[in-house]
Amino acid sequence: MLSILQNRTYRHLLAAQVVALTGTGLATIALGLLAYDLAGEAAGMVLGTALTIKMVAYVGIAPLAAAFAEQLDRRRMLVVLDLIRAAVALCLPFVSEVWQVYVLIFVLQSASAGFTPAFQATIPDVLTDERDYTRALSLSRLAVDLESLLSPMLAAALLLFVSFDTLFWGTSAGFVASALLVVSVILPSPKPAARRGIYDRTTRGIRLYLSTTRLRGLLALSWSAASLSSMVIVNTVVLVRADLGLSESAVAIALAGFGGGSMIAAFLLPSLLDRVEDRRVMLTGATIGTLGMAGAALTSGALSLPLLTAFWACVGFGYSMTLTPSGRLLTRSARPEDRPAVFAAQFTLSHACWLVLYPLSGWLMTRFGATVVMTTITCASALGIAAALIIWPRSDKAPSAQKP
Repeated sequence: MLSILQNRTYRHLLAAQVVALTGTGLATIALGLLAYDLAGEAAGMVLGTALTIKMVAYVGIAPLAAAFAEQLDRRRMLVVLDLIRAAVALCLPFVSEVWQVYVLIFVLQSASAGFTPAFQATIPDVLTDERDYTRALSLSRLAVDLESLLSPMLAAALLLFVSFDTLFWGTSAGFVASALLVVSVILPSPKPAARRGIYDRTTRGIRLYLSTTRLRGLLALSWSAASLSSMVIVNTVVLVRADLGLSESAVAIALAGFGGGSMIAAFLLPSLLDRVEDRRVMLTGATIGTLGMAGAALTSGALSLPLLTAFWACVGFGYSMTLTPSGRLLTRSARPEDRPAVFAAQFTLSHACWLVLYPLSGWLMTRFGATVVMTTITCASALGIAAALIIWPRSDKAPSAQKP
């Protein structure tokens, strides 16, 4: 797996992802604690609203960014967006009202909506061999998993000495370091085959995506993954702080369980995907994650920190198995010049799922408590699995999408 690090461009891009994710991980912990500081036991609702705003930015901005990205130098675009994110992160320690959090989150995530799909679409242009790209996907997932595992630990250690709002400074430093690493390499920027109008460029990715059977199946599984992760991200702080009555550091430990489970799956996936088709791996992962959430729902009245962490590890394992192979499906389903648009379509449509599920998770937790929300999330995830089984046939021989 590590042999692909001999490619200097990919090595720098992976390092940029790692440092940016570390900063983002610190911000995730700090944002949950900021929400609790501002709203107390209603933190789930505040955090759910903030994450809903994030999803609105993702859904609304990503297609527009993908359309204009065709006309821009990709490296310059990524660097500018990183610096915007760094500047916004510097403002977060100074907020004193909930509405200020909402405004800053919208600006920050609008920049991320332009950055992330363009960054993801660059990797298969750098690593053109599918086996290398598969390993790059697993390394990227490991980077995300290490962030989920190590950033909470780092946050827990820092919180022993500093207040939580200091963590946002680490977020800003991560984005600045990412910008420096991106600017240190030359990135390919495939040109569109033909000039297109703004409407065509804005909607082309979604039209290509929805015309491809395997990608419609991916969307159903994205719904399942979003269901599971919405519960973990939105409500862990309330489960730990309010229901279990534990400390801020315990929140980080519970979230580290999710990251640890995801990391184990990422280690196993490269060899597994060499032998087993993507569809089977992804459906199995979604099922494992759903069963983990079902276990948490059944034992919600007797949850402890070790038990919650174990269930979250199971959910994280399934989540990683479900989403890590998605880049392979997207790359197979589009020509190089269409990849940014198709990656942006996956980004937009998958985050549209979170747009529904984040506020739903926060509202159910605030109104009805842990048992109801975890049961509902389990059912929602199972619905996504059932839809994928119907939409995505076992023998997927569909050609790559070439026309909108």
